[in-house]
Amino acid sequence: MTDFTRSQIDRLGKRLRQNDITIEDRHLLDDYRRSFSSAYKKVLFVLGSHLGLAPTGRPSKSTISIVGKLRRESIRLSQMQDIAGCRVTVLGISEQEAAVDAIKSIFKKVSVIDRREKPSHGYRAVHIVAEMDGKLIEIQVRTQLQHLWAENVEKASDRFGGDLKYGVGDSRVISRILELSRLISVAEGQYSPNSNRDSEYRALLDNLEEILRDLSESL
Repeated sequence: MTDFTRSQIDRLGKRLRQNDITIEDRHLLDDYRRSFSSAYKKVLFVLGSHLGLAPTGRPSKSTISIVGKLRRESIRLSQMQDIAGCRVTVLGISEQEAAVDAIKSIFKKVSVIDRREKPSHGYRAVHIVAEMDGKLIEIQVRTQLQHLWAENVEKASDRFGGDLKYGVGDSRVISRILELSRLISVAEGQYSPNSNRDSEYRALLDNLEEILRDLSESL
């Protein structure tokens, strides 16, 4: 496997941003993506074995996603923090806070991006970037409702076109998904976990899940 210097990575990223992808650059990018595999597996092991969490994820971001991000954002390839990443889904806000605190405590080098108060085009979650063996691995921590919103926005993009999670597409669809995101935030903010309200929150989950799944049909 190729050993990369930071300057080599960034020169590759510059070519991917500006030009059509050559076969040589595709192979280089594939090597770079694979270089995250070992660190990714170690992060998954820590989350599962040490914290009792159940992460799901991908060992490397797709070529299309990497190139799209390079062309959409002012970022160097070496700075991209989600080449490899996983996701942890928990019930509600309190469980999310607990999971975030646990993850922060077990990894030596982490940075936290909280997208709940300042969502990205309606997307809410907490992203933790952990360093493992010199590689940056992204850990997304979502509540069930945040996850349902994100999954259904992807499905809406498949139907209506555009890239709705980045605010690109039919303005009517975008307005609807932003409103659903706001309603979810309000609902989760009103929920305080205790045994007396568990059934109430489950009912809320079921109701909003139905709304989200009917998103396409309701537009």
